[in-house]
Amino acid sequence: MATIPHDDEREQRISDQIIVDAYNADEERMGWYVYIEDHLKMPFNAIWDEQTVEVVGISDEDECQQEMRVDIRYTEKNSQDVFSVSLSEISPVDADETTNEAVNDWKYWVGRGYEFSEGEEDDFF
Repeated sequence: MATIPHDDEREQRISDQIIVDAYNADEERMGWYVYIEDHLKMPFNAIWDEQTVEVVGISDEDECQQEMRVDIRYTEKNSQDVFSVSLSEISPVDADETTNEAVNDWKYWVGRGYEFSEGEEDDFF
């Protein structure tokens, strides 16, 4: 069951810009991957697990098979580490409008309970 109310404008953008012409799960993944890669202006700060982190890039395609993921730089006790987290688990801080919209589009997709389509899959990644 969807936890986020239906949003006509967001649905239209997802349909017309992100998964347009997608006929299977791999094409939907690729649409989302390209959209996120093109619309997130990195680096930017975000909140993840109640900590401020720096989003430094979109994760490799093979890490985005089930969900869109981003690489974050996390600093703890004078050491830094870069690792992949789910895009739906971050909240941008002082990011530009395009970045906020792209993150919120993905959170909407997940919150509505949407998943990549089943069907014949091609090996795009």
